[in-house]
Amino acid sequence: MNLNKEQELFQNGYNLIGGVDEAGRGPLAGPVVAACVVIDKNFVISGPELELIRDSKKLSALKREKIFTVIKEKAIAVAIGVIDHKTIDQVNILQATFLSMKKAISQMAVSPDYILVDGGLRIPRLDLPQEAIKDGDNKIFCIAAASIIAKVSRDYLMNELDKKYPEYKFAQHKGYGTKLHLEKILEYGPCPIHRLSFAPIRDTTKK
Repeated sequence: MNLNKEQELFQNGYNLIGGVDEAGRGPLAGPVVAACVVIDKNFVISGPELELIRDSKKLSALKREKIFTVIKEKAIAVAIGVIDHKTIDQVNILQATFLSMKKAISQMAVSPDYILVDGGLRIPRLDLPQEAIKDGDNKIFCIAAASIIAKVSRDYLMNELDKKYPEYKFAQHKGYGTKLHLEKILEYGPCPIHRLSFAPIRDTTKK
């Protein structure tokens, strides 16, 4: 993966480019977590970890964790935004995702002057120039970096929740609707961190 898009923006006068992506739109439990990773024109892709950067779903957990550390060391700034399951149920997952992205951007140690966001939709009511890029986590370096930060951060949160609700095995499936997770829901019913607006949780609570 290269820095062509970011370098184009630097040449157009932007100084701090933020890549934004999320993890956790699909799970039946837990939060949605977005990340923003900011780089400047002096950033270079160097070392085996950065050269491996791509969509977090295409990397092993071990590789993601190694890259996670390097990104935090090399980027100008990194921040995450976490929106919990209750808010997801209240506003829907798309709006919760946008909230998590805006929260991540607002918590940056520096303010980016251009945002590249993964997906086909721009972040509503964001007072920054932005561009939404479909499949951005496979095309744009800073978005791919954000996808790794978001995924590793959310996995950590789910591992912690696993300690609180060990019978659901959240550390194994991270809240996604796997066969194991669905079996645990049938056995124990939904727990306090399940998304009650999501099928099949919604269907379970109707019985």
